[in-house]
Amino acid sequence: MDASILLYIAVGFLAQMIDGAIGMAYGVSSNAFLLTVGLPPSIASACVHCAEVFTTGVSGISHFRFGNIDKRLFSKLVIPGVLGGALGAYILSLEAIGKIIRPFVSAYLVVMGIVILWKVFRKSTKEKEVTRHLIPLAAIGGFFDAVGGGGWGPIVTTTVIARGHSPRLTIGSVNATEFFVTLAEAVTFVITIPALLTQHWQVMAGLIVGGVIAAPLAALACKRLPARALMAFVGVLIVVLSARTIVLSLV
Repeated sequence: MDASILLYIAVGFLAQMIDGAIGMAYGVSSNAFLLTVGLPPSIASACVHCAEVFTTGVSGISHFRFGNIDKRLFSKLVIPGVLGGALGAYILSLEAIGKIIRPFVSAYLVVMGIVILWKVFRKSTKEKEVTRHLIPLAAIGGFFDAVGGGGWGPIVTTTVIARGHSPRLTIGSVNATEFFVTLAEAVTFVITIPALLTQHWQVMAGLIVGGVIAAPLAALACKRLPARALMAFVGVLIVVLSARTIVLSLV
């Protein structure tokens, strides 16, 4: 099993580098891998979110130290995100729900990705503070994150950046709030899936180690990369990943 742990470490490292630098895709990328090796959707999502308790904790602290946090945005997102995440984790036992919802979430994300790319190629990409509709956005993001095995970053980060908020501050703030959202989801999964910690600890251990190593490096990359480049990367990545999800759901 040692070789498998090394593989999970590599997956955790790469997923956290992406997530910490652009504010999304840890769950999407790591969950996709776990599904390919045969884990059921509920177990894959549970393992990812248990690991994310550690990786998002380190990531949030790193973003705080590098000055990537918008305190007002953070305070608006954290409580509704926690409530939505806990609810989503609770009903994930009905796995058909996740399969039905996922293509619709991906279609929404494709649109948001296109909006971001449109803003990148405009002559002006003036940033503005986003304060409206954040509570329902966070609740929806937390819910879909648990049900779909990932989605907090893609839904919340993508939407807030698309509305004009600073990419650096959005990414840092969403990563910091993700710790609390993920903690609520992980606790719910542990309660509802008693065998999770005893039968799948190797998966979680590998993801945790790889993610914790990558978290401060990713936060530094977020601080150093220019805003336009971040927006372009976020836009392209979310369109590609979401389009892939839609195609796979139709096969």
